[in-house]
Order: sequence, then structure tokens, then C-alpha cells
Amino acid sequence: MENFIKIIIYIHAFFGGLGLIAGTAIMFSKKGNLLHKKLGKIFSVGMLVSSVLSLFICMLPNHHNSFLLMIGVFTIYMILIGNRVVNYKRKEYKNFLDKLISGVMLVTSIMMIVLTVYQKIFHNNFPILLLIFGILGLFMSYKDFVFYKNEDRHKKWLISHVGKMVGAYIASVTAFLVAGAGFGNNFYAWILPSIIGTIYIIFWGRKLNKVAV
Repeated sequence: MENFIKIIIYIHAFFGGLGLIAGTAIMFSKKGNLLHKKLGKIFSVGMLVSSVLSLFICMLPNHHNSFLLMIGVFTIYMILIGNRVVNYKRKEYKNFLDKLISGVMLVTSIMMIVLTVYQKIFHNNFPILLLIFGILGLFMSYKDFVFYKNEDRHKKWLISHVGKMVGAYIASVTAFLVAGAGFGNNFYAWILPSIIGTIYIIFWGRKLNKVAV
């Protein structure tokens, strides 16, 4: 059984590394060209396979990891919406599945926040990471529904695409540093990817907002 688990972990690491390399290359490549699209597909497939396997690994005996579980859930959500939102460049595009994915993330985020409160009240334990992920997921899924209702969403889809895909990249970098490279106790390993990624998102958000007006 343990050998089987090791194989799954190696496959998870391989696809995660593949996605991480492709994602890094995207950051420095010209946006919108053929290379960008090909790298985007590699990044998406790599992150999806790695994240799905991480959920499976977290359910195996002696491999429970709440951080890996949450990173997996968020990465799957951001990759799915980040890719599907491209369809909104067509003004008439509507799809219930998009709302369903965002809705699942919304409910999951609320459950994370409720579980944090429950742990604090009944077990005198305060899982701050669970609360942070819950609030973050609640905010992102709420913004999704604002986007879906926006009549000018065909002009704003690129902003949402960049935000979600960079968010997935931030999650993958953080997971690599914390779980893969062994920097779990290093404060900077937790915070730096988010700071740098957020600055990147804000930069592109402002740039694309001028174009979308």
C-alpha cells in the first residue's frame, strides 16, 4: 500500500512541477500569443492533475494534510474558472456550470469559516489558516457572481482570467515552498508568493481596466 502511495505522490509532484515551470514561463512570456496559450494548457493540466491527486493523498492513512487539501480545492476552483471565463469574451455566453463551480466554492468557504468558529468555541483551537482560506474563497466566489451579473462582462473577462490563473500560480508556488521544499515554518515562504502575486494582479488589473472601459 505504501509503495502505491509513493507512486501517487511522485505523479502528483511531477505534474505539480510541470505546472509550476509552465506557470513561471507564462509570467515572463508575451501575453495572448500562441506560446502563451500552449504554456497555459500545460499549466492548467499540470495543476489540475496535481491538485486532484493531492485531494486523494490527503484521504489516505498517515497522509492527512489540511494545508494540502485546501490548496488543492482552491487550485482546482481557480484553474476551472480561470479557463472557463475566457468564454465570456462572447457577449451572449452564459453557462450554469460556471455558477455551480463558484457556488460550490462559496459554500465550501462558508463551511471553512463556520468550522473555524466551531473549533475556537468548543475546542479552544484557532485554525487561522482555515479562516484565511475561508475568507479568501468567500471573497473570490462573491466576485465571480458580481462578474456573472455584469452586463459588460464580455469586456472584463480578461481581468477575471488573469486574477484566477495568477491566483492558482500563487497557490502552486506556496505549496511547493511549504510542502515540497520544506519551508513550512518559514513566515516568508507563506507570505511572499501572495504579496508578489497580488502586486502582479493589481498591475495587470489596472492595465486591463483601462482597455476595458
